[in-house]
Amino acid sequence: MVNFNVRFPDDLHARVRAQAAADRRSVNSEILHLIEVGLTAVAPETPDHPGGGPATPAPLCGKPDSPPQVGDTPTPM
Repeated sequence: MVNFNVRFPDDLHARVRAQAAADRRSVNSEILHLIEVGLTAVAPETPDHPGGGPATPAPLCGKPDSPPQVGDTPTPM
């Protein structure tokens, strides 16, 4: 097993800690669970790609709160 240190903002750590308590898991187990769920949602397993295929990220369009630029595709609501 790999030991991996990550810095979390205080508010995100509090959210993960609260979710871990609600799910009766340790914070470490909750983070592993959330990563597994997230990766499965992005690249589900198929017979041709056990463990999932490579994820294709959405193109970057600036900061999340930046206004749309000319040529940006509007996000459906």
